[in-house]
Amino acid sequence: YSATRKDALVLWEAQFGDFNNGAQVIIDQYISACEAKWGQTSGVVMLLPHGFEGQGPEHSSARLERFLQLCAEDNIQVANCTTPAQYYHLLRRQALQKKHKPLIVMTPKSLLRHPKVVSSTDELADGRFHEFLPDYDAGKPKDIKRILMCSGKVYYDLLDYKESNNITDTAICRVEQLYPFPNKDIKKFLEDYKSVKNIIWVQEEPKNMGSWYFVNTRFKYLLQSGQKLHYIGRNAAAAPATGSAKLHTAEQEKLVSDAFTK
Repeated sequence: YSATRKDALVLWEAQFGDFNNGAQVIIDQYISACEAKWGQTSGVVMLLPHGFEGQGPEHSSARLERFLQLCAEDNIQVANCTTPAQYYHLLRRQALQKKHKPLIVMTPKSLLRHPKVVSSTDELADGRFHEFLPDYDAGKPKDIKRILMCSGKVYYDLLDYKESNNITDTAICRVEQLYPFPNKDIKKFLEDYKSVKNIIWVQEEPKNMGSWYFVNTRFKYLLQSGQKLHYIGRNAAAAPATGSAKLHTAEQEKLVSDAFTK
């Protein structure tokens, strides 16, 4: 339908992100390679609930790493929005784009009811989708000792920790679009804060999943002299998440604390 009706915004939503496993053949054969293999374009949107919220393996991961492995030659778009305005402008851009590309959106369920995930009417009515949200409000470069880079809902866990502990020497930046990767915007921010040497990628997913390996290769070309990128997140694992809510909470608290102290 999306390949035929170019004027329509076609969205397919999974109840939980991992439920796209059953659609993997279609994703590989038609969505990621629709132009290269079939000469067709599609603006289909896949909404995949993705967020480590203590509900177990099948209810946590949309297998973000699989989609990022499929990315090349501007074939698809992969995003993880953190505000209503960002989500709205992303869908608006998708509906109005002249060159149709599939869009994969990680959609954490907990953000639907998070008290800080709000946007003003002005933010919804005006503006555009921002692929990268820098944290220039954190302070002047001379006052910042570390920069946390992240994507998705883990941002709010980091923000809560920062505010609760009155931390003033850390900037928290959000990569809202993982592919195409916002190289220019990130490089500009790192140039502005070139005196900050400690750059950390924070993610909720195990190290062998999520976006770590994808972003790590790209940051190498963006880091300024003396800057190094470090990883903070869960250890590599066979399953996307633990089945214990208590263990999940302990893991989450540790990775958030490590992001500010290690």
